[in-house]
This record gives sequence, structure tokens and C-alpha cells, in this order.
Amino acid sequence: MFTIVAATIFSAAFLLAVGTIAWMFALYHQKMAAALLFEPIPQTPPVYHIRITRNRVHQPARGTTLSAPALPGSALAA
Repeated sequence: MFTIVAATIFSAAFLLAVGTIAWMFALYHQKMAAALLFEPIPQTPPVYHIRITRNRVHQPARGTTLSAPALPGSALAA
């Protein structure tokens, strides 16, 4: 009797496993085929050529600047 119960449980588990594998294959066969046909992206690093230009600030035209008169008694006023 034990042998019949063990064989029945083993057969049911085996059929359940085969059914699960067949069901998953039927569900995902398109994704599996796409994964097998996929060509990986090349891993060569891209090379960027960047030119850095800095816009210079336009200096206004300098006119004559008036300087303050020297202080009396200053050593620089000669």
C-alpha cells in the first residue's frame, strides 16, 4: 500500500513539474527567442570632442579718470 501511495505522489509531482515547465515555456517562448537573438551593445567607450570657448567680458572704453588731489604733507606728493 505504501508503494502505491508513494508512486502516486511521485507521479503527480513529476507531472506537475513537467506541466509547469511546459506552461512557462509557452508563456515566455517569445522572450526567450528574443534573448537568444539579442546582439549586445558594444562596450567601447564613446569619445567626445568638446571645444570649450569662453566668451570674454567686453571692457568698456576707458576715458580719462580724475584722481583725487594729493594730501598736503604726503610723502608721495613731490
